[in-house]
Amino acid sequence: MLKVEHIGIAVQDLASANQLFAKLFNKAAYKIEEVESEGVNTSFFQLGETKIELLEATQEESPIAKFIKKRGEGIHHIAYEVENIEAEMSRLEKEGFTLLNKVPKQGADNKLVCFLHPKSTNGVLVELCQEIIK
Repeated sequence: MLKVEHIGIAVQDLASANQLFAKLFNKAAYKIEEVESEGVNTSFFQLGETKIELLEATQEESPIAKFIKKRGEGIHHIAYEVENIEAEMSRLEKEGFTLLNKVPKQGADNKLVCFLHPKSTNGVLVELCQEIIK
């Protein structure tokens, strides 16, 4: 793993959260996008080499909606940048970690992503992400 790529924060209302975090960070989000496959709208703030991703559910049964219903707003996941997501997924599975998806999928911010089950990572939802080269 190369670095912490971003920290994902589940929010109830993306527009108001964007205003709050823009005041906190003294800068606007650099990107807002929908990830239809995950049922979320996201926004990203750049802080040095790390990003903060805000996630708002667009579907009642999306993982973010379920998270907020169960735990409320707050930190949802920590994402780590990897050079080769398939190799890292294979390595981690051999090490006994549980992958939530067997193949990488398209995520936000031009990334391929894979999540590790929190039961195998001391209760933390871990996301692996690799930049998609265009």
